[in-house]
Amino acid sequence: MSEQRPWLTHYPSGIPANIDPSSYESLVDLFTEIFEKYRDKPAFSCMGKELTFDQLDRHSKQFGAYLHSRGLEPGDKIGLMMPNMLQYPIALFGALRAGLVVVNTNPLYTPREMRHQFTDSGVKAIIIAENFAANLEKILGDTQIKTVIVTSIGEMLGTVKGCLVNFVVRKIKGLVPKYDIPNTVSFTEALKQGKKFTLKSFEACADDVIILQYTGGTTGVAKGAMLTNRNLVANMLQIRAWMKPFLEDGKEIALCPLPLYHIFAFSVNCLALMSIGTLSVLVTNARDLSSVIKAMKSYPISLVTGVNTLFNALVNHPKFSSIDFSHLKITVGGGMAVQRPVAEKWQKITGCFLSEGYGLTETSPVATTNPLDGTGRLGTIGLPVPSTDIRIVNKEDMPVPVGEVGEIQIKGPQVMKGYYNRPEETAKTIRNGWLCTGDIAKMSEDGFFEIVDRIKDMILVSGFNVYPNEVEEVIAAHPDVLEVAAIGIPDEKSGEVVKVFIVKKNKSLTEKQIISYCRENLTGYKIPKVVEFRKELPKTNVGKILRRALREEQS
Repeated sequence: MSEQRPWLTHYPSGIPANIDPSSYESLVDLFTEIFEKYRDKPAFSCMGKELTFDQLDRHSKQFGAYLHSRGLEPGDKIGLMMPNMLQYPIALFGALRAGLVVVNTNPLYTPREMRHQFTDSGVKAIIIAENFAANLEKILGDTQIKTVIVTSIGEMLGTVKGCLVNFVVRKIKGLVPKYDIPNTVSFTEALKQGKKFTLKSFEACADDVIILQYTGGTTGVAKGAMLTNRNLVANMLQIRAWMKPFLEDGKEIALCPLPLYHIFAFSVNCLALMSIGTLSVLVTNARDLSSVIKAMKSYPISLVTGVNTLFNALVNHPKFSSIDFSHLKITVGGGMAVQRPVAEKWQKITGCFLSEGYGLTETSPVATTNPLDGTGRLGTIGLPVPSTDIRIVNKEDMPVPVGEVGEIQIKGPQVMKGYYNRPEETAKTIRNGWLCTGDIAKMSEDGFFEIVDRIKDMILVSGFNVYPNEVEEVIAAHPDVLEVAAIGIPDEKSGEVVKVFIVKKNKSLTEKQIISYCRENLTGYKIPKVVEFRKELPKTNVGKILRRALREEQS
């Protein structure tokens, strides 16, 4: 399959079969060029405040110089723990310019999760939003962290607006618990101090690990994927090659509701789209749908990235259809399966095809995506991006015939170096140069791939495989269902049966109606035997429904 690459025949015009990951020795080389090319254009916007490429260039140099002044050296680890705000790209590029390894951290982590990530990675410094500093205080003594930089939501929004935002966050909403961490410095003070120092140069190599991106934890203990300069440059070039024929340099505006610390938004918004001079409009809290809609009304958005749960919530919001979508060219969904009913509603309201892509933390992350020229196929994850080979294998790692189901394996320059300090896990995951994803998929004759489900999520009913994605997609199409998750629970007769958790759109919806609806659309063994209604479903911070958490509740 790697030699035939049937998907190439469906590549839109202008997209190359391969990219050259050696075009840039490092990510620093890449964005230094970008800053110069788009100097006067806005790079990021948050709550109405814009940050130009020139400001990002200057501030990141100052921040990098400050980190050096605190004794941090190339190769040291720094944690970035904040939601979407202007401080993030400044801190990111500043840390990389200082030669540090960035450890992206979910700000909603509990102290236990923070302790694991910081001790596992050996973080020596951290920049953290004040909202989460109280949790850091609880575990700081267990880590190697010596430098703590604290920032606030309003710190880069200007004096008047910043003070107002901070007052609301701190006093009105009470979102900043008290904390006592000695010798902290504010973000703006770090930038001020950084002006006094000169950023030291260092020699960067393509194989240097520059990002430790921890897996989402949806399948167990989080592991640090080691992403190198080569990995991230390659994926940036792959994404850019896929999108560039449909976008204009320096003229696009992208909505970024997903947090930049998440690998999807990190590589797509913060790297690939920025590399063609796109303005990314940051949404600090995407769960506040009114702020997402406000951002879409404030700018002529031409591109949106998101996950299924966000798209689902938006198409069901009464004010969403009032947005002007005339500039919208591209919508990309990733992070979890895009459900057909959601994609159809999105296209009906916006007029834009919701193009599903696929990837993992371990692939930096994009491995496949649907064509953006109108030939995308709903229900598939599309085609492998340039310089990427994908195959479907059985349990013996042998390729299966076209159309048959098996595990999806990936080979390409975006595949991680390995898991940090976990050689055994690395050996299990990367075999003979192929990344074993743990996802079940099949390939059509012309190279389109369809994810069936995760191996660990598969339900075995009387010897028959039941894929939760299929059950969820059917139930999601019911007009009275807002959200749904399916898992397997033990059963004496059949080994397992299907149980579904449903958030209602219509309060009158009953279990009997759901079962009846499933009988019309699913074969007998796939029909849920248990239906539980809930007000909400457990999710990660980017909106991925946590089936694992639901399974653990049942045990």
